[in-house]
Amino acid sequence: MKASMHMKKKLLVSIIAAAVAATAAPSAVMAQSSNATLRGKATPGANVTVFNSQTGFTRHATAGQDGSYVINGLPPATYRVDAGPGTEKNVTLTVASTANLNLAAPTTEGTAAAASATSLEGVSVSATTLEEVKTPEVGQTISLHQIATIPQVSRNFLEFADTVPGMVFSVDAKGNTSLRGGAMNTSSTNVYIDGVSQKSYVKEGGISGQNNSQGNPFPQLAIGEYKVITSNYKAEYDQVSSAAITAETKSGTNEFHGEVFGTYTNDAFRNRTPIEESTGKKVDSESKEYGFALGGPIIKDQMHFFIAFEQKKFDTPISVVPNSVNFAGDVTPLLPASVQQELGSSNLTFDEKLYFGKIDWEVTDRDRIELSTQVRRETQISGIGTGTAPSAGVNNENHDTRGTFKWQHSADSWYNELIFTFENAYINAFPLQAGNGYTYSWQPDPNNPTIITTGSADPRATQTKSQEGPSISDTFTFNDLEWNGDHVVKLGYKFKSIELKAADAAAQSPQFFYDVNPGGVATQPWQVFYASTLPGQSGVAETTARQYGVFAQDDWSVNDHLTLNLGVRWDYEANPSYTNFVTSQRVLDAINSPNPYAGATPGETYGDALAAGGVNLNNYVSNGHNRHAFKGEWQPRLGFSYDLFADEAHVIHGGAGRAYDRNLYDYLQTEVTKQALPQTTLRFNIPTHPCDTTSATCIPWNPEFLNGQGALQNFLIGGNSGQEVDMLNNKLKAPYSDQYSLGMSNTIGDWLTDATVTRVLSKDGFAFTLGNRYPNGAFFQDGKQPFDYPIPSVGGLILGDNGIATRTTQVLLSAQKPYTKESGWSTSLAYTYSHSKQNRDVNEHYSFDEPTIGDYPFITSNAVAKHRFVGTAAVDLPWGISGSVKLTLATPLPKNAAACYGQIEPNGASCVPMSGAPSGDKFLFGGDIWGYRDIDLQLTKDFVISGDTKIYARFDVLNVFNWKNYADTDYIVNWGANGVLNSRPVAVNKKGNITYVPRTARFTVGLKF
Repeated sequence: MKASMHMKKKLLVSIIAAAVAATAAPSAVMAQSSNATLRGKATPGANVTVFNSQTGFTRHATAGQDGSYVINGLPPATYRVDAGPGTEKNVTLTVASTANLNLAAPTTEGTAAAASATSLEGVSVSATTLEEVKTPEVGQTISLHQIATIPQVSRNFLEFADTVPGMVFSVDAKGNTSLRGGAMNTSSTNVYIDGVSQKSYVKEGGISGQNNSQGNPFPQLAIGEYKVITSNYKAEYDQVSSAAITAETKSGTNEFHGEVFGTYTNDAFRNRTPIEESTGKKVDSESKEYGFALGGPIIKDQMHFFIAFEQKKFDTPISVVPNSVNFAGDVTPLLPASVQQELGSSNLTFDEKLYFGKIDWEVTDRDRIELSTQVRRETQISGIGTGTAPSAGVNNENHDTRGTFKWQHSADSWYNELIFTFENAYINAFPLQAGNGYTYSWQPDPNNPTIITTGSADPRATQTKSQEGPSISDTFTFNDLEWNGDHVVKLGYKFKSIELKAADAAAQSPQFFYDVNPGGVATQPWQVFYASTLPGQSGVAETTARQYGVFAQDDWSVNDHLTLNLGVRWDYEANPSYTNFVTSQRVLDAINSPNPYAGATPGETYGDALAAGGVNLNNYVSNGHNRHAFKGEWQPRLGFSYDLFADEAHVIHGGAGRAYDRNLYDYLQTEVTKQALPQTTLRFNIPTHPCDTTSATCIPWNPEFLNGQGALQNFLIGGNSGQEVDMLNNKLKAPYSDQYSLGMSNTIGDWLTDATVTRVLSKDGFAFTLGNRYPNGAFFQDGKQPFDYPIPSVGGLILGDNGIATRTTQVLLSAQKPYTKESGWSTSLAYTYSHSKQNRDVNEHYSFDEPTIGDYPFITSNAVAKHRFVGTAAVDLPWGISGSVKLTLATPLPKNAAACYGQIEPNGASCVPMSGAPSGDKFLFGGDIWGYRDIDLQLTKDFVISGDTKIYARFDVLNVFNWKNYADTDYIVNWGANGVLNSRPVAVNKKGNITYVPRTARFTVGLKF
């Protein structure tokens, strides 16, 4: 290296390091890109070459004066690496990793597992798998071998993330899948496929299209391997505050390879659900999954293709049971006969098609271009189950289309990756049948909780939500910087213009509420909810959000022992739908009008009552100019790893940092849609359920209302009184988490172990609270909230604020023995201890039990089990047979609810937020401590035809012992009475739904070539 160039690089890295350090910082050694980085030592000046014989992929680097070299942008695969005669090595690089390989001294190469490794292209090459251990991140890699062998209930590739400590992949009673990191909600996760974020900007779930869906976000046949990072990711990762998943797709090679498969099961191959055991009748159910993949050359050593298709068609059994209420008896006999007839077994139909196509082109030995597209099309029946009868089901359409162009350029001392993407995703949901809906609620509880809903689905079940637009991102990496050690410095930016749309309801299917009490069902409804159309209003909120992000990252190898990872990112989002909204003058006039309710002081306005109740309207009234974009979100990140003996066998690692997520448009759009498509709640003043007649929303019952939408649409009182008014805080912030970790990883023979303690503090989660206040400003009177005291002549006031928070400490223990062909077996063990508190259920953003979100106490979280263990093992058996097993154990999840037991709290409430857990069951031996138990088995037999061509038959048995994992949403709760709290207030409903599946056999046949 020339002296002048050397001085320039020193100066550059000094400036960058100083800038990053000045803002403080965490990180991890992994990049958002799914590509790998290879670094190490060779003879100074040597030409280091990386070559993949199956694709022709070649990259070069020149070792510096100290012998160090870095090669970025390597797709995970098996490579031949050499730096001159006698240094050649075959190595396998894993997804999103930074591996060390010293070529000058072969005996000092990085931690490795000797393996006949299978590359992502499906070609077996004798090679050493380089495991990354010098990283502060908390997480693990899911290999192609694990994906192929671990028993699986669905072909959702994210299911295998469950084997990583701190992660939970769930299959609920309706077959819907979700992925959670730690004790935070599913929306805080993000998945990156080939470096492209799959984030959902409108609905919950974290991943676009994954909210309340039985579907998969991507065809599993197209996934090579992926990395699960539970905390302390580096600065490249954006729009994530819990777990980050980065996956690499498969690519074609110089030979044609493919696979065809089909999986089948039906009700003849499963045990009965609890409700079927009680009725003696099994509902029809069926599951079909099939697909194919094909990859090969277009131009040998230069251009390749890969395509995949998968389809799944389900009829999923579901139990229709009432919601639990605070009642010692069974509420079922109290319901009308027509409602009882809808209880019992039903099923949910589902159909999904997934497509993926990819072309990669090695333009030169320095340039690589990738073009890819992914398509998701699914329809399903949803909503049916606990608390919802089949007649009130919903039909869902879920579409997602994405296209990506990626250009990677490698130079001697730098690397650049440019990505263009375009996405178009939407959901469309509508009731299965038109007409009135009927909700039966439990009258003895002051909160009138819903027992069950029948008839047509709630008008809010009609939803159309979409996100569409382009994005561009660029990451520039300096490979060859020296200053008190070696540096790899990355600078990047991202811009996204995304059109967001939301229709939150439809003017149809009014819902009538009927009281249920120990004496039976009321003959007249006490409440109705409906939506109304207004002339000239579409009821659709739409905006074009612009997202900007920049980051700087320095991965600094100080010496052979210490590695520092310094990073910082900054994000900015402009959302005109939020910033430009203007509060309706009609609403402001009503708030400033005289308070008409009994007990109000003459001359006082409704706004005076709000002020007396702690509601500062200046925080919520928008004039279109007093709100700002979500900006200034600086996210410093700092990580370190210390290799005790400089042999990558024992490494201490840790980190600290901040990561911002985003507010969902599903929340931000409510001001617009509730104003454009008013949603009205009217109380009926009936003898058995009277309301305050001074309230404009309390009216006499009229049987004409049962004529449905037309009759209610024309019922205008006091300027459409009863319509919900949503007002968002003018200083909303994006939710974020502060993450801390300290741990140690070890390599002991073929085993990889890790022990880590993490602390995650999340803040500023979004919540809606009830803004209504009694005339004296109180939120509680006689133990009741002021639902009957809305804005005069308008309707109920709902306030949107930040405030949901979690405090979680976890101990994460793992041990892995990776698969090698020589040993013929593998295993993974993952244990998680969690101590988590939250001030609100992270899955519930409506919080009406207390005046403000700040009034909620921190209670034990219902998002995560205290103890959780997941173990897997796979083994090669004689006669071409392979087998595997998966064991999952978890202690019971607590129930978070408003505990009502005949007491009055100091603030006047008759209920208080509380957490309680049911008793568990035994696992083979020991006490009744487990709330979730499951053992799955898998056997596969290969029939080799010739060469790489083989037919295989696979047999999976899920939930071998048919353990009943009763769903947490089906808990029977009896908190107590007369001010005395029960010692065990929570129990499971043993006739209700279960999570996961009853014992089920699945059969798969396939062809690989």
